[in-house]
Amino acid sequence: MRLDLLHLVDKPEGWTSHDVVARLRGVLGERRVGHAGTLDPFATGLLLVAEGRATGLLGCMSLLPKRYQAVARLGVATDTQDKTGVPIKTSTEIPSAREVLDAVGRLRTLTRQRPPLYSAVKVRGERLYQAARRGEAPQAEERSIRIYELQADAVALPDVALDLTVSRGTYVRTLAHDLGEWLGCGAHLVSLRRVATGPFAVEEALSPEARAGVTAPDLRARAKSPAAAVAHLPRVTLTHEESSRLRHGRPPSVAPDRIEAASRTFAPPPGERWPLACFSPEADLIALAEPPAAGAVAPGTLGPLRLLRVFP
Repeated sequence: MRLDLLHLVDKPEGWTSHDVVARLRGVLGERRVGHAGTLDPFATGLLLVAEGRATGLLGCMSLLPKRYQAVARLGVATDTQDKTGVPIKTSTEIPSAREVLDAVGRLRTLTRQRPPLYSAVKVRGERLYQAARRGEAPQAEERSIRIYELQADAVALPDVALDLTVSRGTYVRTLAHDLGEWLGCGAHLVSLRRVATGPFAVEEALSPEARAGVTAPDLRARAKSPAAAVAHLPRVTLTHEESSRLRHGRPPSVAPDRIEAASRTFAPPPGERWPLACFSPEADLIALAEPPAAGAVAPGTLGPLRLLRVFP
């Protein structure tokens, strides 16, 4: 029996996201395993891991907003912007709690961010962290980000506990760094935990650690089906004829009144839009498609759809 599932995993500190994938490949006995939304090794929390054909969902899973609980420490800035780095700036002049809260409020207004030097972003074909390890400092271009929610849960100076929900591509450690720069004392991230990705919560996740003793049946019993994994997407149910044609690479035209709204809506990152989930009459997810842009076709239809992924 083919199993195409989305697993919720609680990544431990010290593990890379690739370590989690390698572990699940062994536990599940499945080569086709991938993840959405990389977590730095020092971070913990929810990692979405797909098995089998569900790996085709990872692109749209990565568009979901992510909620974090983080702690920034004022008074020390590091080259990596987190606790794994080397201090590059220190200060004993820590601002007041009121000043900190005002600066946190300023963070909420950010719509652009430059990826940190120690990141996997490529500049001229090379990962930034590779250049950084040689002592070079190329700069990546700023990118659009969206901060949906951000609040200071607690201010116990020099530490500031943050609860935030942000779009894909937002570096929380860079937000901590910016907070320190604005306050003039420097800052770095000392802890980061992803507690949710869209509708998926870390409370539902299982640990990949061997000592947890999680088995393949344990993982699959708690996993999400492809249909459940795309409940946040708009959807259309195709006829038998349309489904058959689509599976052969011939997408149908779909009138707007056939598209059902998502059960829960999440705003995608800036410049992105949600794909359309296409279901068979038997309620099987058979494709992800991109509807044509408004005005690109005759009034009354949205089609033909542009196929992004077909699930045979």
